[in-house]
Amino acid sequence: MDFNRVQVQGFDIYPDYLSPDVQSRMVADVRLIASAAPLFHPITPSGRKMSVRMTSAGRVGWVSDRRGYRYDRVHPDGMSWPPIPDSILTVWRDLSGTERDPDCCLVNFYGEAARMGLHQDKDEQDFSQPVLSISLGDDALFRMGNVERGGPTKSVWLRSGDVVVMGGEARLRHHGVDRLRFGSSPLLPNGGRINLTLRVVD
Repeated sequence: MDFNRVQVQGFDIYPDYLSPDVQSRMVADVRLIASAAPLFHPITPSGRKMSVRMTSAGRVGWVSDRRGYRYDRVHPDGMSWPPIPDSILTVWRDLSGTERDPDCCLVNFYGEAARMGLHQDKDEQDFSQPVLSISLGDDALFRMGNVERGGPTKSVWLRSGDVVVMGGEARLRHHGVDRLRFGSSPLLPNGGRINLTLRVVD
């Protein structure tokens, strides 16, 4: 099946890539991830609590605390991360353009007031491998910047079922989420947004 692809700042955006049925199945899989490895509020190295809640699936998970940003083989509470569900891996295998499977699926949950400042994904070892992002739930205003801080940015609204691939020139560009249209999607009964970010770590 052919899908639309829009390129902005080097980011490949696939609007409406996931059907409503696939989105619902994926949310059920994410709930299983969170039951095995509960969502938590990461702390930045400076001591600030992030507004998003997170967990992970895969061989390693992304964590942050006073010791810094890093990947770890265990959840902050000590349990192993669950495997990445096939529903999520299928999207990676279809769109990533790499033969390697991801080591980590970072799960971000955005409540009504949650935001994500402009940042780079650079805790991985091989920047030739892409980062793939899946949006589920409420619309999010996604901002895309440059490799260096500063300069002009562009923003697009990501809707439930949209997929973004950050590879090539976009791999180290700054990006973030400025705000949600809370309650804009019926996918999550209590509102909010789930963002799944798939990465090759080593």
